Amino acid sequence: MLIREYVASDEKEWVRCRTLAFLDTAYFDDVRREKEKYENPAIELVAVIENQVVGLIDIEYELEENTVCPKGKGLGGMIWNVAVHPDLQRHGIGTQLLYEAERIALEKGLNRLEVWTRDDDWVNKWYEKNKFTKVDSYFHVFIEGSKAVKHVIHSESPEIKPVQIFAHYTGKDLSYIKNRFKRVHECNCYQKNLV
Repeated sequence: MLIREYVASDEKEWVRCRTLAFLDTAYFDDVRREKEKYENPAIELVAVIENQVVGLIDIEYELEENTVCPKGKGLGGMIWNVAVHPDLQRHGIGTQLLYEAERIALEKGLNRLEVWTRDDDWVNKWYEKNKFTKVDSYFHVFIEGSKAVKHVIHSESPEIKPVQIFAHYTGKDLSYIKNRFKRVHECNCYQKNLV
């Protein structure tokens, strides 16, 4: 296996790997048709076996404190994507990508990493195993069906009828949202100090 910098010609394989890796997670519907581009510099690595992208990590990092990572002091990097092809998960590829990204982050003067992830137990345990600490959370709420949507949002135009909403819930009454809506995910922020 080779870990190297992402190049533009990797895009189709990158998208395919990310999509397949996310299928069995709470992010199953976060499908991209192209790789996102970042406003700030980024560490973008891929793991390659036999000319196929089998893993990836993207970390957008700041040149000015708290412009990308709001949770700590010093320069940070936000992990936007970590994915390993499902046929090769649990073989250490994600961890090797993370370690290489951390090495590069230290060279660039970063002192911490942040990441937001949903409530997949195995994903949260992976971050904890890799010495990340949970520092914050809120809830992602998916509101579907015209009746449920009507109670949350109203259109100013009678010709537009919302049928689906994605919302952030930062309140304290978790039983209210879990009983009212079918799909609610805790979104957790983890942080890792590199120095």
